[in-house]
Amino acid sequence: MAPGGAGDTPEVALSGPSMTSRKSVTGGGKRDEELILPINSSLSVTLSQDQLKTTTTAAISTDFTEDRIWLNGREEDVGQPRLQACLREIRRLARKRRGAGDGDSPPLSLSYKVHVASVNNFPTAAGLASSAAGYACLAYALARVYRVEGDLSEVARRGSGSACRSLYGGFVEWQMGEQADGKDSIARQLAPEGHWPQLRVLVLVVSAERKPTGSTVGMQTSVETSALLKFRAESVVPARMREMARCIQDRDFQRFAQLTMKDSNQFHATCLDTFPPISYLNDTSRRIIQLVHAFNAYCGQTKVAYTFDAGPNAVVFTLEDTVAEFVAAVKHSFPPAANGDRFLKGLPVTPVPLSDELKAALAGDPTPGGVQYVIVTQVGPGPQVLDDPHAHLLGSDGLPKQAS
Repeated sequence: MAPGGAGDTPEVALSGPSMTSRKSVTGGGKRDEELILPINSSLSVTLSQDQLKTTTTAAISTDFTEDRIWLNGREEDVGQPRLQACLREIRRLARKRRGAGDGDSPPLSLSYKVHVASVNNFPTAAGLASSAAGYACLAYALARVYRVEGDLSEVARRGSGSACRSLYGGFVEWQMGEQADGKDSIARQLAPEGHWPQLRVLVLVVSAERKPTGSTVGMQTSVETSALLKFRAESVVPARMREMARCIQDRDFQRFAQLTMKDSNQFHATCLDTFPPISYLNDTSRRIIQLVHAFNAYCGQTKVAYTFDAGPNAVVFTLEDTVAEFVAAVKHSFPPAANGDRFLKGLPVTPVPLSDELKAALAGDPTPGGVQYVIVTQVGPGPQVLDDPHAHLLGSDGLPKQAS
């Protein structure tokens, strides 16, 4: 990162936490939509950046005439309220630090405009937590550029509630807090990424299309109309949070898996209890649920678990020694349409034959092309600074390199 003197363009590219709203205990709605304060605590797992990541570059300069932002190569409206909330908060913190008289840093004019470029290597706005990864990466990048230190939970949360969890690796809790100003609504790491090395995560991409109902709009409607959501937040989630934390600490996969599936099911039940009802799952999503339960029944124990966020794509938790057999079951149930050589991405998987007994146990006829591809990954760290200039997304002129 370059010095922040006049005319300089300090920039930092970050390989952000890949996807972090793969909730073992799924979050609920918001009690304050402006401050993005939740009605209950929640828990998530940060995935490895080797397979899934958001990369963000931020730069400030006297040459820039306005704030600008590009997402996946396309310029977006910088006036979006949540984006503006992040910018205001990071600049407020920078003014506060400058006012404290930090003599260790060269002067940095807060009147400089900022350019931001961000790229996801996984489907955006498809229920795979792209906003959580993106806003966590944005908050971290802006903090480096404006030399803001300390907990960035509030900055990231103002963009996307789940983003505060994405600032940490491993297993992370977003504490709902009680204060009206949200100062105690922060994230904390329950266990680091290396805590459970055998745990694997499979992302079954059913559709890369944008979901018709955004998670923010959908959950706010649920808060307003779903009695089940209120009951869930007050009477179910607190106990599940404690139990899930225990399962993670003890690496108790069977209980972890069962809680994950039950909570996913209940989250989508609140969506149906919303008025008008919201349905994020499609026929393939429900077929995946059947497949998981059939696989577990055949094994005689819970060896895989699904969870769905606000979209049709499934995230499956399992242990390393089960990956190959379950992948074979997925390929049997959802034969690749035309991309057999690209059906599996991420961590390598050694092919294994599927037994005739397991084939018979898998319910329903195969659905060719139902799953577009599978990404095999694992638990990963929080944001990482990319020092290689070639990884930066903005050129010396402050514009995206591909558009320069």
